[in-house]
Parts: sequence; structure tokens; C-alpha cells
Amino acid sequence: MTAIDGLPPLREVIARYDLRAKKQLGQNFLLDLNLTARIARAAGDLTQCDVIEVGPGPGGLTRGLLAEGARHVLAIEKDARAIPALHEIAAAYPGRLTVIHGDALQIDPLAHVTPPVRIAANLPYNIGTELLVGWLTPPDWPPFWQSLTLMFQREVANRIVARPGGKDYGRLAILAQWRCDARIVLTLPPQAFVPAPKVESAVVHLTALPQPRFPADPKVLSELTFAAFNQRRKMLRAALKGVHPAIETLLRDAGIPPTARAEEIGLDRFCALARGVAAARG
Repeated sequence: MTAIDGLPPLREVIARYDLRAKKQLGQNFLLDLNLTARIARAAGDLTQCDVIEVGPGPGGLTRGLLAEGARHVLAIEKDARAIPALHEIAAAYPGRLTVIHGDALQIDPLAHVTPPVRIAANLPYNIGTELLVGWLTPPDWPPFWQSLTLMFQREVANRIVARPGGKDYGRLAILAQWRCDARIVLTLPPQAFVPAPKVESAVVHLTALPQPRFPADPKVLSELTFAAFNQRRKMLRAALKGVHPAIETLLRDAGIPPTARAEEIGLDRFCALARGVAAARG
């Protein structure tokens, strides 16, 4: 697919602005506009939403989001070389694209968008997980966004949707699934990108729940899962011994065998333990 909007093919845009992907920026460009359109569609009906996109690069997904009818797109791009290309897209969609040159980890997007808000991005590999954790752990819930449609390395995507009992199951699965419905909606081979990464990629769609799936104090739950999975080979009575002096009793009260390991324990039991620890601490 060469064009969806009368704008030049992405390869031409990259050549014109010398947008060779930089490894230090975690860049791998997706040039097939059929694929970027599929990712945009996976984000759902965007006609009544503002969309935040991080790391648009030459603008393939940006164009897909706009072509699919996004009310407004806020594109945050750290690479100054890409800004002129994104301004070309803005000119083709008057009033519907705002481009910010800066670091997404440092920018508060809320001044630039109007609810309802969704986030859709082919995230730079080097900051993708950090951004996701930030979006999943705001001070208040529900968050400012309705859904996240994000591309990661397949390994990270597997960790987001993992179930208990496997090597992929860990803190990221608990953080995501405690407050969201999460599913992989698209898998992409390395050759879909320029340059081709060494691994497969996958798009994960997360829909924010109105409230967490089970009651728990976020800070206590985070503390527990960090300690449990940081020493995942240890039995929980050992991995969590620093959490509370009566941890064995609290584990049993939560329905968790003290000899179990973190990867064996479901989200509901971790939340029950978090409630028990919070109560024991007064």
C-alpha cells in the first residue's frame, strides 16, 4: 500500500528527511501502511476520541490513526529529524494533528488532549515498558485513558498477558491484569520493520476497567509482587520475609501455601495477601 491519504510512501519520506532508524532511540520503523491501518483499527472507534501517540517517527501509524477517523492525534517525538515529516501530515489533516518535539517520559500530555483519550503507539523498544508501567500506575483510577494499543517486542507482550504457572508470568502481568483487560491483537515478523529487529513484535490492546479486578492497596500490592518475583526461585515465605514478621500466617490466611513460589499464585491471591498485609500493619 503506497498511500492512504495522498501523502508520499513512507520510504520516500524517510529518504527525503534522512530518517535512518537510530538504535539509541529504540527505533524500528513500520513502513507498510496496511499494517499501520490494522493497528489503528485495533484501537477501536476513534471518531470521538483524542489519541496520544509516542514515537511516531516518519508517521505511518499517525496516518493510520487519522485515516481511521481519530478526532485528534497528539504525536510526541524525540527525534528532531522526524518533525518536518510529521508537520507534512498535520498540513494534510488541518486541525487534527498536534506535534510535540520532546521526551515522552518528561511530557504531561493532558494539557494537549480532551477526553475521552486513547493511547496508540509503536513504542520505542528502549522505553516501552517504562511508559506502560507509568500508565498502569497513576495515583487515581480510572486513568485519563480509556485504552492502550501498544506494540512491544513479543517477549514483553507475552509478559503482559501471561497467566500463572509459566516463565512469562510476573509483575507486569499482575500490574496489567489487575486494572485492565489485556490481549494480543496482532503479531508482526521482524521483516515488517526497517531495520528488522532480531525478534518478533506484537500489538497488545489493554482496556481500562472501571475499578481494579480485586480490592487491594496499590503500594502494598506493588511491594509484594516486587519482592516475590525479584526472588522468584525462592518459596514465598523466604522471598517475603521482609514484608511482615507474620508473613507465613498472612500467606495461609490468603489461601497461599508458604512453600509456593510467586509464579504459581494468581492475581486474586496476591490481592488477598495485600489486603492481609495492609490490615496487619494497621
